[in-house]
Amino acid sequence: MIEISRESFEDLVSEALDTVPPELTRHMRNVVIVVEDDAPEPGLLGLYQGVPLTERGDWYGGVLPDHISIYRNEILRICETEADVVDEVRITVVHEIAHHFGIDDEWLHQHGY
Repeated sequence: MIEISRESFEDLVSEALDTVPPELTRHMRNVVIVVEDDAPEPGLLGLYQGVPLTERGDWYGGVLPDHISIYRNEILRICETEADVVDEVRITVVHEIAHHFGIDDEWLHQHGY
């Protein structure tokens, strides 16, 4: 398992967010992205919890923010190099943001996410 400090890992997550086109990020509403050390289950690299934009209706209001978790130790566990970590963080961040937009796992996996 490669070692990267939590601070450096958080920087990688920020850099991955910067690669998401502004025309998408400006539509992100009521969502928070956090780095957590440990996943609730082995092999889980990230997790989106919330109500996707495509499912929000007139009823949507006064709710807690959607929550995207990026799991540091799980990503570090599967990577051999720092370059692998950079790639996996980017893929995981994009994957979880896509869920916020209502895109499902099947489509994401078909397109390399």
